[in-house]
Amino acid sequence: VTTAASGASHIKFGNVDKYTVSRLTLPGAIGAFVGACFLSNLPGDVIKPYISIFLFTLGVYILLRFIIQKQIVTSNKRMSAKQLVPLGLFAGFVDSTGGGGWGPITTPVLLARGNEARKVIGSVDTSEFPVSLAATIGFFISLGWEQVSWVWVFALMLGGIVAAPIAAWLVRIVPAHLLGVLVGGLIIFTNIRTLLTTFKVDPTIISLSYVTVGLVVIISIFIAVRNHSNRPNASTAEYPNDQKQMLP
Repeated sequence: VTTAASGASHIKFGNVDKYTVSRLTLPGAIGAFVGACFLSNLPGDVIKPYISIFLFTLGVYILLRFIIQKQIVTSNKRMSAKQLVPLGLFAGFVDSTGGGGWGPITTPVLLARGNEARKVIGSVDTSEFPVSLAATIGFFISLGWEQVSWVWVFALMLGGIVAAPIAAWLVRIVPAHLLGVLVGGLIIFTNIRTLLTTFKVDPTIISLSYVTVGLVVIISIFIAVRNHSNRPNASTAEYPNDQKQMLP
């Protein structure tokens, strides 16, 4: 329900690339179903650190991409079906076996290709509904209904329904250069948390790492804003059209 509300909100605000959604959805659902059915026999905790290292690296790349280069041209070249299908399969599989991974895996990969930030976020969120549905069916088949905490389910549903349209609206209006920095910072933050907790690092070091990442993101925002302000035509619309866009 939450992912359906999120997808509907992104469609309403024009944040969705139908091509990407159509080619991610089915393989993602298949990967999620398979992962959910075989979760009890899969070492998800063993795989997590390696995936987090990969995503952490992508997060750093995205962050640097939006703060170092003063002018970035958004790529109009979409990923091919041969690229999107395995991406969807892998992300869906990890999503159900690792307790999350659809957005953290697909979003940085698509952003690293130079796709428009709001379209990436909207497309990933929209395609997540069938992925979540397939994973849910897989878990019900494997574990049964009695394993579900319905109080948590309804609480998450309610919160998601309220937050989804607000998030989609923010993605629509937030300038692309700030959105890229925020997404990169969030990817770094979530994956450094996974790595540090997996290797049982001292809590003090973990807290210092969180503060450091937060400071890096704040500084990166200031740099991105400064670079954007120094552009010759910085006062022009951030999104002149859906085909061509100049990013700072």
